[in-house]
Amino acid sequence: MARLRIAVAQINVTVGDLSGNARRILAAAHEALQRGADVLLTPELALCGYPPEDLLLRPDFFRACERETAAIATLAPLPIILGHPLQATYGRFNAASLLRDGKIVATYRKYRLPNYEVFDEERYFKAGDQPCVVDIKGVRCGLAICADVWEAGAAEAAHGAGAELLLTLNASPFHINKQARRYEVLRERIGAIGCPVVYANLVGGQDELVFDGASFALDAYGRLTHQLPGFEEAVAVLDYADGQLLPGEVAPLVTIEAEVYAALTLGVRDYLGKNGFPGAIIGLSGGIDSALTLAIAVDALGADNVRAVMMPSPYTAQMSLDDSREMVRRLGVQYDEIAIGPLMEQYAVSLAPTFSTLGEKPAWDTTDENLQARIRGMMLMALSNRTGRIVLTTGNKSEMAVGYATLYGDMAGGFAVIKDVFKTFVYRLSRYRNTVSDIIPENIITRAPSAELKPGQTDQDSLPPYAELDAIIEAYMERDESPRQMIARGFDATNVAKVVGMLKRNEYKRRQAPVGVRITQRGFGKDWRYPITSRYQDEY
Repeated sequence: MARLRIAVAQINVTVGDLSGNARRILAAAHEALQRGADVLLTPELALCGYPPEDLLLRPDFFRACERETAAIATLAPLPIILGHPLQATYGRFNAASLLRDGKIVATYRKYRLPNYEVFDEERYFKAGDQPCVVDIKGVRCGLAICADVWEAGAAEAAHGAGAELLLTLNASPFHINKQARRYEVLRERIGAIGCPVVYANLVGGQDELVFDGASFALDAYGRLTHQLPGFEEAVAVLDYADGQLLPGEVAPLVTIEAEVYAALTLGVRDYLGKNGFPGAIIGLSGGIDSALTLAIAVDALGADNVRAVMMPSPYTAQMSLDDSREMVRRLGVQYDEIAIGPLMEQYAVSLAPTFSTLGEKPAWDTTDENLQARIRGMMLMALSNRTGRIVLTTGNKSEMAVGYATLYGDMAGGFAVIKDVFKTFVYRLSRYRNTVSDIIPENIITRAPSAELKPGQTDQDSLPPYAELDAIIEAYMERDESPRQMIARGFDATNVAKVVGMLKRNEYKRRQAPVGVRITQRGFGKDWRYPITSRYQDEY
């Protein structure tokens, strides 16, 4: 019976960096050769990165990809199954080619083009309609690309064409519980075709998406034989003999909190690194959101590349200052304090003549609160301009949903680290991080959350408890439940109406928010495409 050693290249490529990505692929190929592999399997569109979006509308982009593919074929030290875009006379394709002996010997065109969640492949590609089975050292290997194994059809066609082993190239982005779903759908395909599957996945951050790697293999019975670690590059060599994948190394499972924290850290590291930012600036408040953001930034970039700024107002509690000072002491980051009280007074003086023409001033309103946030945003952006470092915003998903964020204030910045993290999960992540090393002061985690924009303010003055708030947002966003359904399940009708109304009214804000890491199945980004102007009334 034929034997085959398959190397899986779980690599971190950059969209559009064709030569750099080619070097990464060839480096993996040389490592695979040294470890005795017969073929290297790369992720989906490994040559150009995923998703290349409207670069795929440029003919010159395809010409450059074609040249780089030919160069890889010439330099490859062993056969490579390469993911790349392909321009043919009859359309553009998401393709995988077997490169061997200096040339392309076979090419597969992706069957299933996902057009849901963050995917938009029907905009760019034409679907293939033919299986591709290649002989590698006497083993008949069927090729498939990502969505091909999430639906019936492509894998079955490959098996029907003689495949005894399915090799899949993937650019499958992370969200919570994604790996369990991958196992499930691959076992469905195995149940239909009865042959083993090797699943090579991309790793790395690309704008709002994080690819977790976590490549794996299942035998013909659906049993896990190999599992690569998540959120890091790796080259693994798998053995196939006598019609089966032989058991190999299986990376241990980690908690959901550890997975999400790793995703956020990788997203920050790659967003700054791939875009050339020299470091990050974070505005501290003494609250848990900015504390978690600071922890992630330091873990991603190193303390020397992070600067924290505390900007107390007359309403900032002493404990907020004390806790922020203690956290930056533990982390060793550069820290500044800039009091904004004098600037608040100057704004009040400057605006008073005009405000007087608008009638009697309320004792307190959102104007006063938003001025504080915008002063802070202005200060942070000034530091960003002077240093070249990017401002990381600190707002969470709960706040983004209901509009508890100030345009041109705390929303000002270049990357929103915890934009897709519910407030309740912020606490879980903070607790998790402190199990690694104790860096977030306990008082930050246990105190009542407050924006400290007016005396005695707490978040729960005007919002339902965060556990209920997050559950309502999740039901409306991720499961598309109507208010009627939520109320029938036991949610308070007043709170449902309030939260859904706030969520809908604040779409205009979210359109102006910076991009941030996606960790749920539906984040405020490509997943969420609701109109700003809409008179639709939900079902109550």
